[in-house]
Amino acid sequence: MFKRDLDFLFEIASLRNVPRGWRQHLGMDCASVLEHIVRTAFLALIIARREGADENKVMKMAMFHDLPEARVSDLSYVQKVYASADEERATADMLKDTSLEDFTDLFAEEQARETLEAKIVKDADNLDIDLELRELASLGSPLPGKWKHIRTAVRNKKLFTKTARQIWDEIQKSDVHDWHLSMNKYLTGKDKVI
Repeated sequence: MFKRDLDFLFEIASLRNVPRGWRQHLGMDCASVLEHIVRTAFLALIIARREGADENKVMKMAMFHDLPEARVSDLSYVQKVYASADEERATADMLKDTSLEDFTDLFAEEQARETLEAKIVKDADNLDIDLELRELASLGSPLPGKWKHIRTAVRNKKLFTKTARQIWDEIQKSDVHDWHLSMNKYLTGKDKVI
């Protein structure tokens, strides 16, 4: 009865082994597709809350936005010049005979990017790249600096929501280590952080 659901869950787990397509160009380790999906979902939830969108719908779209990459991989921006992936078919095949088969319509809506919720998910998808580039810069990678003009163009021309543009601006001046350094008892003088 649940065989197809379990197959689907095992297939999702395989995304932890699927590298992001742009890893080839980075020359260093970066988030897997599964890790990217998780942070994108949280980003989408934050944007949805600030934009007054349907949070439930946004979360579902965000969790499904890159799932077909379990079957078609994640093509980099260079690879997409020469190849395309049939993500709609992959999604339909992944979900066939599962309890979530009706999510194929939600995936199609997200890909069309016509609704506020779909636009929010794409904004979150883009912002996750900027978060990761900020993390890579903190590790000494020169690539984020080389991509600055590209990512600025994405901010100005591709982000749909005001909230996403505000988050992008904050990312550019953020320190990826503030979240844990602010809790270090040797720096704060406190044994407990509230």
